[in-house]
Amino acid sequence: MPTMFLHFFVFLFTTTVSNLIPAVHSNCIEAQQQSLLHFLQAQKSLEFYSSFSSKLITWNSSTDCCSWLGVTCSTNGSVVGLDLSGESIWGIDNSSSLFQLQHLQSLNLAYNNFEGYPIPSAIGKLTELRYLILRHAGFLGHIPIEISRLTRLITLDLSDNYNPFFSKEITAKNLSMLIQNLTELAELYLDSVEISGQGSDWCEAISSSRPNLRVLSLSHCGLSGPICESLAKLQSLYEIDLSDNSFYAPVPRVFANFSNLTYLSLSYSDLHGKFPKEIFQIPSLQTIDLSGNVALHGSFPEFPNNLSLRSLIVYRTRFSGDLPNSIGNLRMLSSIRLSDCNFTGSVPKSIENLTLLADLDMSGNRFNSPISSIHWETLVNLELLDLSNNQLYGTIPSSVVSLPKLETLTLSHNRFSGQVPEFSNTSSPLIDTLHLENNNLEGQIPTSICNLQGLLALNLSSNNFSSFPFNGPQQPIKLSSVDLSHNSLLFDYNGTSSSFLQIEELVLALNKLRAFPDFLRNQSTLYSLDLSNNQIQGEIPNWILSLKSLISLDLSGNSLVTLEAPLPNSTSALSSLDLHSNKLQGEIPNWILSLKSLISLDLSGNSLVTLEAPLPNSTSALSSLDLHSNKLQGEIPNWILSLKSLISLDLSGNSLVTLEAPLPNSTYALSSLDLHSNKLQGIHSSYSFLQLDHLGLASNKLTTFPDFLRNQSHLTNLDLSDNQIQGQIPNWIWILGFRQKLNLSCNSLESLEAPLLNSTYVLSTVDLHSNQLQGHFPLFLSSRYLDYSRNNFSSSIPTDIGDFISTGSYLSLSSNNFDGAIPESICNAKVKVLDLSINSLSGNIPQCLTQSLSHLVIDLRRNNLSGTIPDNFLKGCELQTLDLSNNQIQGRVPKSLVNCSRLEVLNIGNNNITDTFPCFLMSLSTLRVLVLRSNKFYGSIGCPKTNGTWHVLQIIDLAHNNFSGDMPGRLSLTWQAMVSNEDDSPTNLGSFYQPAIDNACNSMYNRDCHGYSYDGVYYRDAITTIIKGLELDVVKILTTFTLIDYSSNKFNGSIPEEIGELKSLYALNLSGNAFTGKIPSSFGKMRQLESLDLSKNHLSGQIPPQFAYLTFLAFLDLSDNELVGKIPTSTQISTFPNTSFKGNKGLWGPPLTMDALLPPPIVDGSSSSPNSRDEIDWDVICVEIGFTCGFGISIGSFLFCKRWRKWYYRAMFNILFKIFPQLEHRFGNHRRHVYINARR
Repeated sequence: MPTMFLHFFVFLFTTTVSNLIPAVHSNCIEAQQQSLLHFLQAQKSLEFYSSFSSKLITWNSSTDCCSWLGVTCSTNGSVVGLDLSGESIWGIDNSSSLFQLQHLQSLNLAYNNFEGYPIPSAIGKLTELRYLILRHAGFLGHIPIEISRLTRLITLDLSDNYNPFFSKEITAKNLSMLIQNLTELAELYLDSVEISGQGSDWCEAISSSRPNLRVLSLSHCGLSGPICESLAKLQSLYEIDLSDNSFYAPVPRVFANFSNLTYLSLSYSDLHGKFPKEIFQIPSLQTIDLSGNVALHGSFPEFPNNLSLRSLIVYRTRFSGDLPNSIGNLRMLSSIRLSDCNFTGSVPKSIENLTLLADLDMSGNRFNSPISSIHWETLVNLELLDLSNNQLYGTIPSSVVSLPKLETLTLSHNRFSGQVPEFSNTSSPLIDTLHLENNNLEGQIPTSICNLQGLLALNLSSNNFSSFPFNGPQQPIKLSSVDLSHNSLLFDYNGTSSSFLQIEELVLALNKLRAFPDFLRNQSTLYSLDLSNNQIQGEIPNWILSLKSLISLDLSGNSLVTLEAPLPNSTSALSSLDLHSNKLQGEIPNWILSLKSLISLDLSGNSLVTLEAPLPNSTSALSSLDLHSNKLQGEIPNWILSLKSLISLDLSGNSLVTLEAPLPNSTYALSSLDLHSNKLQGIHSSYSFLQLDHLGLASNKLTTFPDFLRNQSHLTNLDLSDNQIQGQIPNWIWILGFRQKLNLSCNSLESLEAPLLNSTYVLSTVDLHSNQLQGHFPLFLSSRYLDYSRNNFSSSIPTDIGDFISTGSYLSLSSNNFDGAIPESICNAKVKVLDLSINSLSGNIPQCLTQSLSHLVIDLRRNNLSGTIPDNFLKGCELQTLDLSNNQIQGRVPKSLVNCSRLEVLNIGNNNITDTFPCFLMSLSTLRVLVLRSNKFYGSIGCPKTNGTWHVLQIIDLAHNNFSGDMPGRLSLTWQAMVSNEDDSPTNLGSFYQPAIDNACNSMYNRDCHGYSYDGVYYRDAITTIIKGLELDVVKILTTFTLIDYSSNKFNGSIPEEIGELKSLYALNLSGNAFTGKIPSSFGKMRQLESLDLSKNHLSGQIPPQFAYLTFLAFLDLSDNELVGKIPTSTQISTFPNTSFKGNKGLWGPPLTMDALLPPPIVDGSSSSPNSRDEIDWDVICVEIGFTCGFGISIGSFLFCKRWRKWYYRAMFNILFKIFPQLEHRFGNHRRHVYINARR
């Protein structure tokens, strides 16, 4: 912005150059007047539209030229200034009489259109020039070196001579020669001039012998770095604009020495490193713009009181830290733009001191504080306030919505709570945008919001509002857009509706509406209405279809059952109607197809059974009809295909069996027909006249190729996948005209009909996977996607395959029987995804394959490849997945892999690689999967001298090698993906390639394509590993799946406690090593752990009771260690089989032993537990002592206490006689005898 003001100042300056050049005191020199007239009249040299001219149109030979507009003369009548800016001049060349004005000191030809003419070299004749302004004049080509003759130049402005239609611009071949003689130059504007040279040549050229340079403006010049420190010589600089370049360098600290600097713009210049804080503290600096340098980091210093900053712009950088409270000292600030950085902490209260502030944008940071303590009412000049996408909380203060000049208020995507404050009379009438979406706001939306007469866009979505004052306005207000979706709005009010509030676009989706809001009846300007995903039931009223201006209506995702027929003579402007995913049943009414303006109709996902034929003589403008996923059965009526305007028809996902024969003499506009997932067995050949662009017949019951396809000459997309087609692929299928996509996958095709000439057919996408094809290998010109995987192709890969594959393509020959070497021509194709896995390929990996900069995926697993991995990965390598597992590769891990800075998956398991742990790979911060299992790696895995971290690492498999030494614990703490996984929506790990088609047998149209989509293919990474004691092929790696496998190595020492901090770990296998010591109790923190194998080590001590917290544990193996003590009970640990604990002589208890009370037996006079002599099981002893004491007291009392015996006998007889009453009569005397004896 300051640059524009400065250019405007220069423009005004040149138009009033008479202030610096002596004014007119005499008549114009005749020769110079003739030159100007010739300049005006010569059509070969000058063309202009007189209607756009304000100066040339006034030139007249009868008046003195010194009086002409745009002409300035000296005292002796010489023309010294010429301002023809904005005159729509169209042509000039070296013959122009303009160059005869030898006394010219100022020339301004800015804002004309010279139609790509080069700057005339004759301009070098004007040696008296002080000011040359040719900005935005349409010049192209090279800047003439003759400009270097203009040694008196003070201002040179050649900026913005760029033609966007031809992507051409003016160029400076040798900047040093161009300006070497311009020693008086003070202002240099070369914006959008392509400056040739290497490195910092430009910098050295400018900094030498330009002591008076005050303005340096070189934006968008293609400059490269570094920025040389010699610029410090230019101590007079007060404006620097180096934006939109590619320096790839840090900002020199010497910039802080420019004591006169007022303007500094370095935006979008690929700067990196730490920005010097001192530059912010230059007292004269008014504007600093560092935006768009995503690798530039730094923080703000403390701001003293003496600064002049007016604009502080650092958005889209990596600036971080707290915003200092001293920012309140910058009282001249009018603009603060800090969006999309990493600032944290609170919004400083001192910001209320910035009373001149007009723009405040702090969005997209991590500010975490309330804002209610700030006196926002002091910011009386604030026009834009954007605090969105932070972590701000608390209530929204009323002072924020009461600012008198506010135009845009955006507080969305925070954690604000409470109610929206009332808008007072002091609120700005200029507010046109109010965004409060994605917060925790609740209650009623205040009626006073309707007092904002300038409001156009209102977004309150994703909160918990309960009502909106649609009936509240007492004066007219018109809103262009209102989004209230994802709230708790009910709209139970059905009283008198106000017509003062008029809305053009209204979104009420994802609320709790149970009926159509009554206020909608009075909406006369509403053109778009979204009521989707509510709880609206019953009938769709006819009045909503008849709203005068309504063009688009979305009622999907409700519980609507029927449509009310329209009123007689009613009209509808509706062009788009979406009723998908409702409960519509029965017959589709024919009147809906007759709505005159209706273009798009979606009735999918309902329970519709039949289609009612249209009314006689009715016309339909319908171009798109979607009826997929209904209950349509039987025959497809022919009239639906003959709707005159119908272009796209989707009947997929029904139970349709056949297609009715076509109507005679009917015309068809249909170009896209989707019938997949039905029960079709074919299409009648009488439809051969139908010319389609897109045809989907996947997942039907086709057994042969439909014969009507022979006459399809416009077909670009054909899907016959997942049918029952057998036998040969006919030749005619390839010659139907240019086809973009052909999918014949998941059938039972066996061969291709010969002859098949590879050079004849042009197809961009061919999917033949999952058939039984063998024999001839088909190739097509310009193929971008070829998938022949899971077939029976044998022989070698054609040596010229690279000649048929387009750049940026996808090639999969996986799971066939190909043998021989990988042809080097495959490197010529520069494919994005190359999958040759699961074949019998042999030989070495081609050197050119790893040198390519285009590959995203190279998958060569499960072949017979030998040799070494080429160590020639280049800088700029884009590789994301490299899978060479299950081959016979030897040698070492190539160190050039560090050049692949985007590498996510490296799998070289099951080979013969002999090397130490590749610590150099730790510089790859993107690595997620590292598999080195079953090789000959050796040594320690500690990397003490490495600064890099694998913060997204989720799988590391080092099993079956010869690694030794301690297991580093601190290293694992840097694996943040295992320490804490904050990904709420796990995705498949792999590489996305576009364009392509689905690679699953459930057709390219499946809504759940297992990682693939119709418009693109998502290549899935796969690994083979041990999980839960079983060797499994993991072919769908979620980003939340985490695994550590160090099994079958020679690690020793204790298991580090830090492993327990891996709270998101899914599987841990440390078996087959020499670990000693106890199992860390910290394992209890790994609550996500499902598989734990510590078998075949030398672990001792007891099983930690903290294992009870591992509630997800499904597999446990602690066998063959030296563990002792009782296996914990009352947890799922005791539910594992005894094989999980065998081989630990000191362990006992279920499930290992059936007796839960007794320790293991004594063998040879000693306990089976090595520590049994020192252990007393008090649980068993207490039970024994209790039983003995209780039994002794009972028997002793019976033998030695006569009263006790007497009571005992009496009680026993009473109990027996109550149970068996008949004994009373039989043993009554005996009972008396017992009593007598008891007395004795």
